[in-house]
Amino acid sequence: MPRLAIDTDYLAARLGDLLAIPSPTGYTDQVVRRVSDEIQALGLGVELTRRGAIRAVLKGREPHPARAVIAHVDTLGAQVKYLKPNGRLELVSIGHWSARFAEGARTTIFSEKGAYRGTILPLKASGHTYNEEVDSAPIGWPHVELRVDALARTADDLRRLGISVGDIVAIDPQPEFLANGFIASRHLDDKAGVAAMLAAMKALTDAGTVPAVDTLFLFSISEEVGVGASSVLSQDVASMVAIDNGTVAPGQASDEFGVTVAVADQTGPFDFHLTRKLIRLCRDEDIRHQTDVFRYYRSDSASALEAGADVRTALITFGVDASHGWERTHMHALRSVAELVTAYVTSPIDIPRDAEPVAGPEGFTTQPTAEAEAPVRL
Repeated sequence: MPRLAIDTDYLAARLGDLLAIPSPTGYTDQVVRRVSDEIQALGLGVELTRRGAIRAVLKGREPHPARAVIAHVDTLGAQVKYLKPNGRLELVSIGHWSARFAEGARTTIFSEKGAYRGTILPLKASGHTYNEEVDSAPIGWPHVELRVDALARTADDLRRLGISVGDIVAIDPQPEFLANGFIASRHLDDKAGVAAMLAAMKALTDAGTVPAVDTLFLFSISEEVGVGASSVLSQDVASMVAIDNGTVAPGQASDEFGVTVAVADQTGPFDFHLTRKLIRLCRDEDIRHQTDVFRYYRSDSASALEAGADVRTALITFGVDASHGWERTHMHALRSVAELVTAYVTSPIDIPRDAEPVAGPEGFTTQPTAEAEAPVRL
């Protein structure tokens, strides 16, 4: 079966819904509930791990070798490190992102007594007071503070409000969906990937697709801190395709148009055979694509392998400009990712031996070694 048509209006609506729900790592219950409701609305059952990672299964003609597609619902954020004597909050980051992009961010602090709004500011925030020192201040989490929008002039005031060390701070996404298809927002990593996966699931269920093998749709809750798929992957999964952002920057091949198939990240190459299958599907199904290598990047795949899972892994991405900062992508990339997911799920099994976790050498894969014949110019 070829790639399926993607309902981009549905994709955009789900992305808007997801962005409206604060979900920094460690504070994901509400987004888990929302995604679970949406999966059930598509007609699939939902299983949750103890902490809330999501598993949904599209039954295939055979149970093994099962496939998985995964995206993560958690985002970057911050946590209260210290109640400062001036009534402001020192922060540490949740996930790896620069305080350069935190300056000026509007936030929500989740305290024991309820939520408070606030703004992250540099320590020297007033040009009328500090003049040129505003421009020469250093960058880093020790050099910013959170101003709470409540009467808080001392640390005791903060305690009376119920604010404590360890409280989670969510960063406003400030999304904009432009008529030309561009989407600018924080937390596109990886809520755009989640929306693309839901759109692919909708296309598959609307078409009444029965894949070759059981296919698991997984949503992890702690990818930004390096745990990710390790807590949701089941033993019967032989191959897993992660959906995440691709880095659009000088020296990178990723793009905000089409799907970017990552061939390696900082943990090493992705599975040779699964990666090339995805590239082949892009060519066969006329899905715009490119390949890229990421130096300072890891995904759900890395956490699965580090946890000891013997699973083939690959990574497909939507290009994001200024990832982990002021992010931007295009609907074309999200649609392309969703199209590739449908093509993958409906494709036949290439390595039947993967149905067994351990087997003899018969049917084991091979990789090309013959010398290529270069074209001859006359």
